Amino acid sequence: MVARQRLAVLRTTGLFLITAVAEILGCYLTDLVVKQQRPLWLLVPAALSLALFAWLLTLHPTASGRVYAAYGAVYVAMALIWLRLVDGSPFTGRDLLGSVVVLSGMGILMGRAPQ
Repeated sequence: MVARQRLAVLRTTGLFLITAVAEILGCYLTDLVVKQQRPLWLLVPAALSLALFAWLLTLHPTASGRVYAAYGAVYVAMALIWLRLVDGSPFTGRDLLGSVVVLSGMGILMGRAPQ
């Protein structure tokens, strides 16, 4: 039973990570078009990425509100990783502490939640 629960946690976390990348990528491409006057065709992959993001959120078996709340924590952490890798900004102590706090909240929300 414990192995099954661990596998479920890994699956959910992996799905959250992929979902966050899809959302961030869609928003980032849109930002490039709007703020940096990049080509309009970038809105096509942006829209596809955001549609993928919405679809991925439907793949969780838990109540949608709980999923969205827990997903928000993973989104924050992934956005900070994006900040470092894509935008080239270093992490601050507050970034790291904030990530630990929101990811701890995710663990509380998703731990042994009723289906």
